[in-house]
Amino acid sequence: MAVFPEGTPCWVDAQLPDLEAGKRFYRELFGWTFDPDRHEALLDGRRVAGLLPKRDGRMPTTWTLYLSTRDAGALSARIKAAGGQMVMEPYPVGPFGVLALAADPGGAVFGIRQSGDDNGFERTNEPGTFCWMEVYTRRPEAVDTFYATVFGYLGRQADPAEEGKDPGFDYRVWSPPGSRPGDDTAFGGRAVITDAFPAEMPGHVLVYFAVRDCDEACETTVRLGGRVAEPAFDTPHGRIAVLHDNQGARFAVIAEPAGSPSSGSEPAARDRGPADDLTDRAPAGRDLTGRGPADEDLMDAGGPGARDPEDPGPGPVPVADADRPGPVPTPDDDRGPDAPDPRDPDAGPGSGAAGPSGESPWPRDEGFTRRPPAV
Repeated sequence: MAVFPEGTPCWVDAQLPDLEAGKRFYRELFGWTFDPDRHEALLDGRRVAGLLPKRDGRMPTTWTLYLSTRDAGALSARIKAAGGQMVMEPYPVGPFGVLALAADPGGAVFGIRQSGDDNGFERTNEPGTFCWMEVYTRRPEAVDTFYATVFGYLGRQADPAEEGKDPGFDYRVWSPPGSRPGDDTAFGGRAVITDAFPAEMPGHVLVYFAVRDCDEACETTVRLGGRVAEPAFDTPHGRIAVLHDNQGARFAVIAEPAGSPSSGSEPAARDRGPADDLTDRAPAGRDLTGRGPADEDLMDAGGPGARDPEDPGPGPVPVADADRPGPVPTPDDDRGPDAPDPRDPDAGPGSGAAGPSGESPWPRDEGFTRRPPAV
């Protein structure tokens, strides 16, 4: 079993009110199939994501990113000591190991996953799979310090001149500790929620999936009952759009520029797994000055901080219900039935990684090259 280094993104999942409708959506959009015995999406028989029934109506309909850890308890202590919060303390989930939910000082929520019998992704960085993460925040200095302290992330400030942006442009590209910071090892980035965004927009994590054709992904999303939050736009590193699925969960898609290995008509190579060395360049992030999720979508019923107004939810799910790896309240969760959703924008704060020198911990796919964020 491949081991993801500490702090590396190792899994994503979405809790959906209508699981079967969600499966139909992602089956057609990404070509996913589904494990009949576990709430996992597969691409060519390899794990790529989780789709789960939303059993607690207080929880938002959103994609959650998980960072790998060898010791969820120790990581929880580091998070709190560095100024973060534990939204949900570590709890065991059968063969999936130990899970938790945390929030950084800017309120962006992320998951923690201590591996069990399996360890998360078996495919990344190819069409139909996870390829990039972005943390949006109004507190860049505090958030930069937090991730460097807790996970040892190595940051590189994007050069506004090189990116064709104004001098005040602020985007930080992250590489894992033990690597050489740069485009070749980058796995995510930190963006600033500026005055161009709605004042009520909370800190949050945006999950990216790779696609071959961004415009086709937008058309397919609308046809299947989803919607386009941010229409497709070009960047030096690819064409990007932000979408909502037919359940309201928000995510981004990116297609590499024409002429790149993954933009051709031939299928991407899918013969490598998460234990393989990575020499590709990081997939793109987003243009955050003139474009981005600067709309009310993040605050409506489909956004990361929203609740399902028609689903009051059954209340906390006991930890014994361990047939799926999504976040569930434990029996000693003291928030109570009327407590606010920690990821609700009106409820206050609520929305990775060691590796060999010069290498990224991410699985390699020769058909989808890795690039710096489209800042």
